[in-house]
Amino acid sequence: MKSPIISPSLLSANFGYLAKDIEMINRSEADWLHLDIMDGVFVPNISFGFPVLKFVAQLSTKPLDVHLMIVNPEKFINEVKALGAHVMNVHVEACMHLHRVIQEIRLAGLEPAVTINPATPVSMLEDIIQDVYMVLVMGVNPGFGGQKFIGHTVEKVRKVRELIERTGSKALIEVDGGVNQETGALLVAVGADVLVAGHTVFSAEKPEDMIHTLKML
Repeated sequence: MKSPIISPSLLSANFGYLAKDIEMINRSEADWLHLDIMDGVFVPNISFGFPVLKFVAQLSTKPLDVHLMIVNPEKFINEVKALGAHVMNVHVEACMHLHRVIQEIRLAGLEPAVTINPATPVSMLEDIIQDVYMVLVMGVNPGFGGQKFIGHTVEKVRKVRELIERTGSKALIEVDGGVNQETGALLVAVGADVLVAGHTVFSAEKPEDMIHTLKML
């Protein structure tokens, strides 16, 4: 079985030493760098905006995994493209015309991904699962790092994997929130391809070793 893609979340980095933390990610076995953009409207918090992300993009040698936890994310397709991002991820709950947004992301040359919150059923993915590069299943309620993993996320990932196989979709499954060695192993076992880890990586005594441990799940 292939190793999971590891996408450390910059939200848990030390913003006083951001360049140092990005350099650590660059040296590590991490595959992507996960960027959580929050607007204080869709989620009850504000993270960072594009002036900061331009700096991050200049320093990072890893593909950028951009997760927009905001309303009207389609307004920022050009800004995400300008970062040189690999993935642009939008929430099912935030897009009234989701299929159109996915098309616009792909037309911009980005890989389109969609996220579902803990209370959103997998059935909401039925009509777009063959149009997306990736599905992100939230393991916590979005808005804050360091939250406890919601247990039924494992079964939810299993259901997404079943949907992908039933429809012939090629979509990857990503999980964000509460991912550590224990939950990560459970998620990979039921079909997760990509693990986002913030607190687990950046609070570790040796973050690069933690990334290696996750990579070996």
